[in-house]
Amino acid sequence: MSANVEASSKKLAHLGAPWEDAYGYAQAVLVGDTIHVSGQLSHDEAGALIAPAELDEAGKPRDFSTMERQMQATYANAARVLAQFGASLDNVVEETLYVLDVDAAFAVAGQVRRQAYGAERPRCASNLIGVSRLAFPQQLIEISFKAVLGAG
Repeated sequence: MSANVEASSKKLAHLGAPWEDAYGYAQAVLVGDTIHVSGQLSHDEAGALIAPAELDEAGKPRDFSTMERQMQATYANAARVLAQFGASLDNVVEETLYVLDVDAAFAVAGQVRRQAYGAERPRCASNLIGVSRLAFPQQLIEISFKAVLGAG
């Protein structure tokens, strides 16, 4: 994609989360037949975090027991964003999961991904990357996606 893509050739999707304006970004951008989905979090339609991790005195998650619920909500949000372009998770060709604890994520990712994609082996490339921090301290996971219209 050229760095000089004209704004009129881009279509944007938003979910109305308060941080869209505070940070200044779109949840997804469609250019041609490719949808670039920003990192999705586990939040409801009002922007309240779903299954936030309990924090310790240092502001770090006490445990990772809400990883599965956060992951499920994150895939649901991605599906809502993709639907704005007439797409679904079937159109995803690549995903990247950013997690605070790789072992906790790996323990639930297989089942959650099978449910989200509705397939025993989801038909997309997938990356699982451990990170030290996400946008909100209570978040355990963030997932970004690349989807292609017609790839479903």
